[in-house]
Amino acid sequence: MSSVDIDLAQHGVRRPGHIHWNRTEPALCQESLKRSESWLARGGPLVVKTGQHTGRSPKDRFIVDDEVTHETVNWGEINQPISPEGFDRLHELIASHLEGRDLFVQDLYAGADPDYRMPVRIVTELAWHSLFARNLFVRPDDESEPHDEPGFTVVAAPHCTADPERHGTRSPTFVLLDFTKRLVLIGGSHYGGEIKKAIFTALNFLLTERDVFPMHCSANVGPDGDVALFFGLSGTGKTTLSTEPHRRLIGDDEHGWHAGGVFNFEGGCYAKTIRIKPEDEPEIYRAVTQFGAVLENVVLDPDTREPRFDADTFTENTRGAYPLEHLEQVVPEGTGGVPSSVFMLSFDAFGVMPPIAKLTPEQAMKYFLLGYTAKVAGTERGIDEPQVTFSSGFGAPFLPRPPEVYARMLRERMERHDTSVWFVNTGITGGPYGVGQRMPLPQTRALIHAALDGTLQTCEFETDEVFGLRIPTGCPGVSEKLLNPKSAWDDPEAYDAKARELVDQFEKRFKAFELRT
Repeated sequence: MSSVDIDLAQHGVRRPGHIHWNRTEPALCQESLKRSESWLARGGPLVVKTGQHTGRSPKDRFIVDDEVTHETVNWGEINQPISPEGFDRLHELIASHLEGRDLFVQDLYAGADPDYRMPVRIVTELAWHSLFARNLFVRPDDESEPHDEPGFTVVAAPHCTADPERHGTRSPTFVLLDFTKRLVLIGGSHYGGEIKKAIFTALNFLLTERDVFPMHCSANVGPDGDVALFFGLSGTGKTTLSTEPHRRLIGDDEHGWHAGGVFNFEGGCYAKTIRIKPEDEPEIYRAVTQFGAVLENVVLDPDTREPRFDADTFTENTRGAYPLEHLEQVVPEGTGGVPSSVFMLSFDAFGVMPPIAKLTPEQAMKYFLLGYTAKVAGTERGIDEPQVTFSSGFGAPFLPRPPEVYARMLRERMERHDTSVWFVNTGITGGPYGVGQRMPLPQTRALIHAALDGTLQTCEFETDEVFGLRIPTGCPGVSEKLLNPKSAWDDPEAYDAKARELVDQFEKRFKAFELRT
């Protein structure tokens, strides 16, 4: 397929070397290994290192401020503006850098629903980046013809770096989105997630104009066709809890909700792999250890070439990118009906929130806008004790428009379809981080199953006196002591103090929002 004539001049890329267009997994693996970009692990996955960037660089991301975005983007620390002229200077820099270089191009789609999908073109200088994109986006049924006009194009050149004094960037790394040119420029970062999340950001801006609610969530469907959504920030269990043998996975991270139901934005999954075990997460473990998967920053045993998923030598944020076809229980069409259940996941490191609670519509809006979780020691440099983290819509770094825009879309859909909304704590219980224990995964799964099959709807509930949340007093297969977080603490007064401390932070944060009806 690489013999197809692709004109990259429309994207500002002039006189490239050889263009590898829509190469398949075996060819891309071979090219990546030949170019010393990666290592082959036992079982077939490629293992890559992303250097100093083992995660996204949100402070290095900019959106072009022009007529299309000036009045509609929520400008600030997350959505930083850059002038069209500044974008053009970096566009010229990256174009010059790519002259004469071999490039890898994938023509794919963002969005599984044919009525809403967007053709995307991913141009990279690394073969493994092309394989990453091929895993994460939706592949066309017919790959024999290139896109006539991509809806958005990503040009990723990790070896191209900016001069902050000359180009107005914060550092040599840059991630730029131009909604007029429908173009993303990525320089200075090898981290594959920048490619994925740049297109997600574009969809979060564009699809709202088509009355599609874009969501940072996973989704699955039960045997009877009931659809469940799982909102949550990184590390809260979105992928883990939605990937299970009793329900089919629609997608693990990005979806759209239109009048008729939901659809996956992607064609693959991007799972955290740190300390993953086959007995705890068998489906994901099998998926990341197959040929064609890409493992970012996972340590390899030098003798056996076995991935050492327990090692955090390079980062806690080790990742596996794989296509949905690596999983057995999936919805190949990537679509589902109207959700009947929504779960908002949080890693509460303070050990004060319940493992599950039924939310009223008002509480659902509050927790959606808060997007609460906690960072704990070891996940990032400089974090020695738990830190409260808020990310509106459970994905603030990817929301170009004001959070209230997305919150209103959620509320309208919840009210129209009478959707049940649940808060789920996948973090700590029995005391704060360092004292309490991690919420047992089998218990969390049991609670979610009970919510989905209607068991919890028939249980008695009590109202928590601090957070005002409705907590079930019992659930088959779940310890009653676990259900009420206060009863799991040895010191009830210490629980009250820590819980009120967290409530105060909630209220302070929520006052910053004015949800317009």
